[in-house]
Amino acid sequence: MIEVRNLSKNYGNHRAVRGLTFEVAQGEICGFLGPNGAGKSTTLRMITGFLEPTEGAITIGGVDALAEPIEARRKIGYMPEACPLYPEMRVAEYLRYRAELKGLRSAKIKERVDKALHDAKVDDVADRIIGQLSKGYRQRVGLADALVADPPLLILDEPTAGLDPNQIRQVRELIKRLAADKTVFLSTHILPEVEAICDRVLILNKGQLVSEGDPARLRDGATGQEEVVLSGRGDEAAFRAALEVVEGVRIKSISGRADGERTLVSATLEASDPDAAEHVFRAIADAGLTLRELRRKQASLEDVFSRLTTKERAAKEEEE
Repeated sequence: MIEVRNLSKNYGNHRAVRGLTFEVAQGEICGFLGPNGAGKSTTLRMITGFLEPTEGAITIGGVDALAEPIEARRKIGYMPEACPLYPEMRVAEYLRYRAELKGLRSAKIKERVDKALHDAKVDDVADRIIGQLSKGYRQRVGLADALVADPPLLILDEPTAGLDPNQIRQVRELIKRLAADKTVFLSTHILPEVEAICDRVLILNKGQLVSEGDPARLRDGATGQEEVVLSGRGDEAAFRAALEVVEGVRIKSISGRADGERTLVSATLEASDPDAAEHVFRAIADAGLTLRELRRKQASLEDVFSRLTTKERAAKEEEE
């Protein structure tokens, strides 16, 4: 549905996007991640035709988006992060106006507006003035706008910004339902949301694609990111000495606190060895220390994201 080839965008001497190449398949929910300033919004604006690339090619549903921008836009429902609305208009009135602008036939407008109102959960405020709505409702009016022309591709930039937990869950469920017959390209900072709904993830940093794949594969590939968490009774220094000699393990944090007459020690270890928990158990037992808890904690998508986009971590790994 989306094909991007060698896409770049310069702002004077600043290169915001650098040779970006990726594809999003039809029917896929694809998450687009990156820290602030990574080039996500710039990329979305180029794909949707609001910004001309410095170089590269964009194809939307088989249509060359640079040679035939109007035809390509007909295939897209775009919800920008700061969704531009007319605050003096009523919700249903605004959606009818937007449907007309998008070229819907008069006979279809009422049906499509009613469907968009229902799907975006704003039918209860259809007659309200947009400027009087909360931020969460205005966000969902923007989502209804993206849906009103029934496009095959939805591009959503931070669609749950400003929503409460219940509204976020509703939007998440809506996106899953829409993916039955639409492609969804989703930019967000809420990583648990990505893990919950996305089939695949693209991670952008400094305008370049640094990783892609399904969330489970990215977590599994996060070498050195699995953690072992333990707690036990004994001397903190003794625990530290026992753990420091375990191969494939690095102490990330360790602390002790008084618990009656003894000390309760807690530690988090970074493990590169898949059998690290077994080695840790053996080392603690051999040292004659009491172990109360020992569990593996697999890397989360947040861990993967941090490792790929944090300069300090990258510099440290390069030194090692």
